Amino acid sequence: MTPVRRASAVERVQERPYGKPETGLRLAFYRIIFEADTRAGRAFDLILLVAILLSVSVVVMDSVAGLAGRYHALFRGLEWCFTGLFTLEYAARLWCVRHPTRYARSFFGIVDLVAVLPSYLALLLPGAVAFQGVRLLRLLRIFRILKLTEYVAEYRALAEALRGSARKIFIFLSVVMITVLLLGTAMYVVEGPENGYTSIPTAVYWAIVTMTTVGYGDVTPHTDLGKLIASAMMLIGWGILAVPTGIVTAEMTALRFRRQPTTRTCPECLTEGHEPDAAFCKDCGARLPEYTRD
Repeated sequence: MTPVRRASAVERVQERPYGKPETGLRLAFYRIIFEADTRAGRAFDLILLVAILLSVSVVVMDSVAGLAGRYHALFRGLEWCFTGLFTLEYAARLWCVRHPTRYARSFFGIVDLVAVLPSYLALLLPGAVAFQGVRLLRLLRIFRILKLTEYVAEYRALAEALRGSARKIFIFLSVVMITVLLLGTAMYVVEGPENGYTSIPTAVYWAIVTMTTVGYGDVTPHTDLGKLIASAMMLIGWGILAVPTGIVTAEMTALRFRRQPTTRTCPECLTEGHEPDAAFCKDCGARLPEYTRD
């Protein structure tokens, strides 16, 4: 019988980068905040998602002079409510993990801090002289929208599809660049400087604008042959615009047929990422609790 391989300490850190508590109230909060496969976890993510969207909406509306002058007190009160909410969330995340400094140095930990820090820094910059600085600091609150990627699973699916399609998209873009370089050079030869094609880079710029169907019109062909090449480029551009979308869509379809890991935790070694139909831990072999989304 083949012995069951146990996960090393390094592997466990990779599975649980912030350190999952073993028991107690901190474990309960960890499951709500960091695990999304339970009813409480999904409710927490949904509430936080709505709060992020509302807070960003307040920032956007506060940038409109008419609305800011009319509803200044309301926007300020809402801003401090959201700041208090996100401060409590940030503190709860640091409290319920076993390695708070590791989370604070992570990408989302930094985003959490940037989302609330400007409001507190504004209090330390009183006076009319610092008004412009306060305004600039308030713009940093738009970073709250980056927190959306932590709570919506579709973002992860799209990111995985883009990573899986990266090489195909790179090849596609290479072909497009070769095409615009060749046709742009041809237009430089056919039209010449007298018709606005003063150099090959200018002609390539025209080719890119034409192939993407933007059509600024600052450089246009005048000869019959040039118009024929331009017509061909327009048809080519119309046909190739859907290629990247098809590549990413095919990759996303393939991902849907793969088994996605869950945030279910092994009761023995506390590793995560087990598949929905797994009965035993992939690292230590212990029996897993039955998986349920409720």
